[in-house]
Amino acid sequence: MKLGMIGLGKMGGNMVLRLVQGGQGVVGYDRSEESVALIEGGGAQGARTVDELIAALGEPGGRAVWVMVPSGAITQGVIDDLAERLAPGDIVIDGGNSNFKDTMRRAEALAERGIHMVDVGTSGGIWGLKEGYAMMVGGPQEAVERLRPFLEVLAPAPDRGWGRMGPSGSGHYVKMVHNGIEYGMMQAYAEGFELLHAREDYGLDMAQIAELWRHGSVIRSWLLDLTAEALQNQADFSQLSDYVADSGEGRWTVIDSIELGIPAPVITLATQMRFRSQQEVSYAGQMLSAMRRAFGGHAVKVLESTRQESVVPEVQPGEHPAAAAPQNIDTGTAQTQSAGREAEQLGETGQERTTGERGAE
Repeated sequence: MKLGMIGLGKMGGNMVLRLVQGGQGVVGYDRSEESVALIEGGGAQGARTVDELIAALGEPGGRAVWVMVPSGAITQGVIDDLAERLAPGDIVIDGGNSNFKDTMRRAEALAERGIHMVDVGTSGGIWGLKEGYAMMVGGPQEAVERLRPFLEVLAPAPDRGWGRMGPSGSGHYVKMVHNGIEYGMMQAYAEGFELLHAREDYGLDMAQIAELWRHGSVIRSWLLDLTAEALQNQADFSQLSDYVADSGEGRWTVIDSIELGIPAPVITLATQMRFRSQQEVSYAGQMLSAMRRAFGGHAVKVLESTRQESVVPEVQPGEHPAAAAPQNIDTGTAQTQSAGREAEQLGETGQERTTGERGAE
């Protein structure tokens, strides 16, 4: 059995390369000829059209296509197209960060055609090629079992780092909450280190503290490992904007906590802080400044100019993860991009807002 992969970006491309290294047959397709050529150089079979990809996967009813494209309208378009091309018994896998409600709806629509929907919440980023991916899988048990050989190769070990969560939608739901927790952890580390950095009278060594916390401390984690490495290498954060993108999962987690009536104040505040970072100027802050002058006659600051930002492109498939380390961010490669391309590079294409009652679209 071969697996088809649509979308050969930094996640999809690396997943194809890991599968090939693990002895699995993979056919990959992407609109970018460069991306297709990259996986071919790694031993995978490339396809120049979706029809060519599907034709290489064998007989109808036994085929599986993994979709690894930006969530939202792009994912919807690819799945709709596959629904017209595949047959009963085939499997569509969505490994992106789709909203679990969209996944449930898509699973129902595909089921009417006899096509299985499997959702794989995938974590591991650019380190997945080397370390393996954590995968939270949702979908019919039979379909998941058919995919087991591929999942065992993609995971850190055949018996670790992956598992079936439940029916279609459950994989993306668990990944959504996972990312909400990630928001909170990142915010807590950032706030703590900012406090340490501001206590100038102690002359604290950020690198020493981060390295110390990695060993025996209850707050040790992979995030702390990456932070410690950056600090040891004296990463210069001064060239970075404080803009922090959000791909949607944090806000979806907050929305679901409200719908369920489950308090999630840390995740909520961490998500709100990302929203604040994305504002060029805060209207609320401007209003506060105006009110303070109005009632107290206080001095205020006015804008000289708005901030100017450009984007350092994302790490490419096959590149060593060290290319993404803070100390290796090359601001000389920053470039202005179209709004759509910039959102895709920043991972912001999955921000569809959900409204209405549970299960409604």
